[in-house]
Amino acid sequence: MSKPKAIVIGAGIAGIASAIRLAVKGYEVDIFEANSKPGGKLGEIKMNGFRFDTGPSLFTMPQYVDELFKLAGKNPEDYFEYIKLKEVCRYFYEDGLKLKATADLDNFAKDIEAKTSSTAAEVKHYLKKSETIYEVTHRVFLERSLHKLKSYLHWDTLKSIFRFGQIDAFRTQAKANHSFFKDERITQLFNRYATYNGSDPYQAPATLNVIPHFEYHFGAFLPKNGMYSIITALVKLAEELGIRFHYGQKVEEILYTNNGKPKIQGVKVNDKNYQADVVVSNLDIWFTYKNLLKNLPEPKKLLNQERSSSALIFYWGMDGNYSDLGLHNIFFSKDYQSEFNAIWKDKTICADPTVYINITSKHIRNDAPANSENWFVMINVPANNGQNWDQLIKEARANIIKKLNRILNRNIEKDIVSEQILDPRSIESKTGSYQGSLYGNSSNNQFSAFLRHPNFSSKVKNLYFCGGSVHPGGGIPLALLSAKIIDDDISSVVH
Repeated sequence: MSKPKAIVIGAGIAGIASAIRLAVKGYEVDIFEANSKPGGKLGEIKMNGFRFDTGPSLFTMPQYVDELFKLAGKNPEDYFEYIKLKEVCRYFYEDGLKLKATADLDNFAKDIEAKTSSTAAEVKHYLKKSETIYEVTHRVFLERSLHKLKSYLHWDTLKSIFRFGQIDAFRTQAKANHSFFKDERITQLFNRYATYNGSDPYQAPATLNVIPHFEYHFGAFLPKNGMYSIITALVKLAEELGIRFHYGQKVEEILYTNNGKPKIQGVKVNDKNYQADVVVSNLDIWFTYKNLLKNLPEPKKLLNQERSSSALIFYWGMDGNYSDLGLHNIFFSKDYQSEFNAIWKDKTICADPTVYINITSKHIRNDAPANSENWFVMINVPANNGQNWDQLIKEARANIIKKLNRILNRNIEKDIVSEQILDPRSIESKTGSYQGSLYGNSSNNQFSAFLRHPNFSSKVKNLYFCGGSVHPGGGIPLALLSAKIIDDDISSVVH
């Protein structure tokens, strides 16, 4: 008896995870990827002796990666190693305040109490609230489909519904955080977590305060060979399971029957049809509907929702060492609300953006030549709506350098020996993310969790969707959970 066939469109992390889960279930799986290598946003660049991870730089919830190896009966450590970070992030403020967020929560809370008007008790009370939101939401909102009746028939779902008031959905994140902390700089520190899914803390619900729990309770990690090694490890596993990768092969159409209830037939690539019992699209939901699902009514309201923010990233090879910087570093803007107003209301970049710098060579020495560092320098920017990006990039680069010179008291520009730039236009063209948005739709209203596209099609049987543009959201942990949700559903659909 021949195996059922599955096709996955896109070799991003969610697509590869979906393929692995399908192969474990007994499917014959093919992945078609338009680019020449896997990874999607989770890519890498090598230039002049420097190596950079191009996309996500913070690794949390590694158990979701480990789970894929265990499902296949493998030992994750044979493929992939990571360390738990003792230091999560360094924070720099314009007034000279410097904070180190350590994995030791007591130390971090004491550091805040010693240097600011906020107390250790405030920090612990806040993180307890973060934990409560996680307890209420993770099984219901993150690990199951919100769009199937069976999801609501679990006892833990009913318990969560009764506790809905505890997720703080009816005030903004910024308003909630202001009520927790005396010191505005600590409010700003925790407001930044809205950017983890491309949202605005002054509009997004305080439910997003679940995010610090991932970092401070479960921990922040670093793969020993960089973030891209997550992809290389998963590809190795996938190939061992017999999954076939087709690079440079752009899917042109998802094929389905039109008689009666539409059902998946396969995909078309380079005018050739490939049959499948199941198709999973890891492509941005906007492009999936607009380009691949011919003659299928699109969910206009959902596709017209506000997109998440994008990023402007400078990959700088730096000649020299900066001992005051760690792996993760944040240089805050003086006026946070103005920064977000510029992004969301004016669709531009303010003159004083918050700057994030990731330097993996602090831990992975081979990522930069001797006495050098690899700087991944990122600011949050609006999605692409036809702005004059060349001019905006030129101004932002000058403003970033001026800001870093001021806070670090050092001329950094003379140390830049290599440079590449990623902006919303190239994010869209390289990763298939509509308007270069990093996380699909934004979470700038209290019902956004319910408004993301489901992981299945209600119109076409055996068509599924994974990745950051659909439920439960963007970022590595949630993208991996989208594959898990599909896995739970497929077992009961196709035999």
